[in-house]
Amino acid sequence: MSNKPYVALVLGAGSARGLAHIGVIQVLLENQIPFDMIVGSSMGAMVGGIYASGADMYMLDHMIEHMNQGLLYDVNLPRLGFMAGNKINTFLDLLTKKQSFDQLQTALLVVATDLVTGERVVIEEGSVTAAIRASISIPGIFRPVRDGDKILVDGAVTDRLPITVARERGADLIIAVDVTFCEGKKVVIRNTWDVIMTSLDIMQKQQFDAISPQADILIQPAVGGYSPRDFECSRELVDLGRAAALEKIPDIKNAIQQWEIQFAEELS
Repeated sequence: MSNKPYVALVLGAGSARGLAHIGVIQVLLENQIPFDMIVGSSMGAMVGGIYASGADMYMLDHMIEHMNQGLLYDVNLPRLGFMAGNKINTFLDLLTKKQSFDQLQTALLVVATDLVTGERVVIEEGSVTAAIRASISIPGIFRPVRDGDKILVDGAVTDRLPITVARERGADLIIAVDVTFCEGKKVVIRNTWDVIMTSLDIMQKQQFDAISPQADILIQPAVGGYSPRDFECSRELVDLGRAAALEKIPDIKNAIQQWEIQFAEELS
């Protein structure tokens, strides 16, 4: 038995707003906040999976800030999705070094949704790229990922902030990062992407209200004024993630300390 809590970092869905996760991870590392497992849904799976593969979060921050986002989009005849996702695969292969889950430096769980059964799917083996690609497959935007009998799409469809997954896998303390339901959220409907993303948000609000109190620490960067498509605003989004995480550092350290005290008392 360890006298340290098993800490899970849960990174939620939010498309471009999920770039704030980069800033959160940077601050946790700078403050020596340990996390033993990452559970990610959609963009949370992408950022978490890239980190777990050994990528430098400051280099990722710099790269995304100066990258032409159009290089990742390959428009597809809309049979199962407007984008084929092949360019995203190449990008993910580069950043994850084509690793499988058993090669990762940090334990990783990726949440996706099976269109066949309508159930949440937790991926923890095989190709990290394939798992992330499934978890970010926004229905109608990206072509789904087939895995045997499963047809996998965005994890946000069934579990935008997978706190329960972390708890079921033995987490003692959960630090959850929500980039969807923060205060000051603005809804702008300008195209198909906005319609789909806003619909997913509405579907998940009730679940979020029920699940979010189960996190020991809930971090909510102030990204409500940004659209899920605002990838060109990465600098601001990462900085907002940093600001929100810095504000919670005292609470996180206190939660860890209280767990350790309670653990010691139970042993004595």
